[in-house]
Amino acid sequence: MANYERFKELKDLLTGLDGDADKFYNKGNSAAGTRLRKGLQDMKNLAQSIRLEVQDSKNSVPAKK
Repeated sequence: MANYERFKELKDLLTGLDGDADKFYNKGNSAAGTRLRKGLQDMKNLAQSIRLEVQDSKNSVPAKK
């Protein structure tokens, strides 16, 4: 079964990037852009991992007839 805690971790990652997004887009801070890109890459990897867990969980449940 997919772990809901990992989904909450994904949401927390996005929330944590808010400050860097603001600094990059509104203040032109290029270091914040680098942190933002890294955070987004981490989110992508975590989202893919969660996606595979959900797919495996879904496929392991017998189909209803």
